[in-house]
Amino acid sequence: MLRLSVLDQSVAIKGRPHSESIQETLAMAQLCESLGYHRFWVSEHHSLETVVGTAPEILIAAIAARTKSIRIGSAGVMLPHYSAFKVAEQFRVLEALAPGRIDLGVGRAPGSDSLTAQALNPFGTVRTIQFPEQVRDLIAWVTGEPLPEAHPFRRVRAFPEGDTAPTVWMLGSSDYGAQVAAHFGLPYSFAHFITDGVGTEQALALYRQLYRPSRRHPEPLATVCIWALAAETEEEAQWLFTSRAKSRLARDRGVYGPLDHPDAPLPFELTPQEEARLAEMRRTAFVGTPKKVGERIRALANQLGIDEVAIVTWSHDPAARRKSYELLAAEFGLQASQSAAGVGDKRAKR
Repeated sequence: MLRLSVLDQSVAIKGRPHSESIQETLAMAQLCESLGYHRFWVSEHHSLETVVGTAPEILIAAIAARTKSIRIGSAGVMLPHYSAFKVAEQFRVLEALAPGRIDLGVGRAPGSDSLTAQALNPFGTVRTIQFPEQVRDLIAWVTGEPLPEAHPFRRVRAFPEGDTAPTVWMLGSSDYGAQVAAHFGLPYSFAHFITDGVGTEQALALYRQLYRPSRRHPEPLATVCIWALAAETEEEAQWLFTSRAKSRLARDRGVYGPLDHPDAPLPFELTPQEEARLAEMRRTAFVGTPKKVGERIRALANQLGIDEVAIVTWSHDPAARRKSYELLAAEFGLQASQSAAGVGDKRAKR
């Protein structure tokens, strides 16, 4: 049975304070747990006017206090900005708050521009070329496994310890993340919504081909995150999708801002190429009635050989976004019991 999960990005909405976007994320986590979604992940972006979810570890703690069974985690922590040891400590604390429910998704992308990346780590020396070493250290500190004999911090331990450990996931939108995940024997999630699907099959195939079994994950475990929106009618769904589509066109021009009303005009005239791009987005997007969107999601899952799909949805109207998740939960026959902690995941004993 196909499981559905959620990625929430705390999207800024024009005309509303940023605090409402954060509060909406918390409310959405509770709703999605009640609907039977398997995971609820939050993202990390910085100095970006469209997305105000900047601190996933704090949001996860707040969500943990408001939920009981759904898995919660990051999608993801942009590891090159930080000390792997400090990230391990943060997620060990989260694991103590919600044992057996924490996912630690990590990525290599900056989640920002180069100037913001420097502001995040002005005195740091970590570069993306060191990312595999960071991942190795993070896994060791999160799980309690030993670091290499010659490692300068081999004696350092991340507390609090416990009977369970967060599940480390590798996130990516290219072949690179697939190779790192395969090398370390980690679960892998491909950001289909970032690439519009381009490279998805190749990345998953490479991940499975190169996979090196680990103690916690003897078999490869892959999922994808898609952008999807469902409404009662095709017309309503396409109208709601207009906000997202216009935001993508503006982003392609380097124009970022809060999500606007579907009927609000863009601050520029569309070129013929952009008109064609808009039409193509409408044709290929996972947007429409619950039946239509459900059929497309099932077809993609079958094509990729996966049993879980994460969904990210933007809408200028928070009620329409909530309704979309409700409609898809009904379409897939989700039940709250399906999101019990650890379902489908092998809890790692220390």
